[in-house]
Amino acid sequence: MLKEQTVCEWKNVAPQKPESGSKLGIALSTLGQLPINGLRHKPENGTNGWYIWCGTEQSEADDFFSPLHIEHIGSYLPEVAGYLDLPAGYRFQIDGNNFEDVWFDPELLDA
Repeated sequence: MLKEQTVCEWKNVAPQKPESGSKLGIALSTLGQLPINGLRHKPENGTNGWYIWCGTEQSEADDFFSPLHIEHIGSYLPEVAGYLDLPAGYRFQIDGNNFEDVWFDPELLDA
């Protein structure tokens, strides 16, 4: 039986699993749109660095992202679970139709 490759194995990076109880930012008002986007800053102050939104536009509004405990992401966007072990500095975009892009963005480490 073949073992399915994880996203971290595919990108050849060491996994950085979000801490239990940590929070991510999710744009609840965008749920249901495509594509699904995620980016990870360095974890700090109880956050794990992840920001996730749906659709083509990321708003600059202060209230665009809402805090969500990592344990609850599966209730909203179960399809992102496999990407959340990517380390800080990574982005992903998926569309549910077999489009998948994962890349490193060094600017995320300076934000």
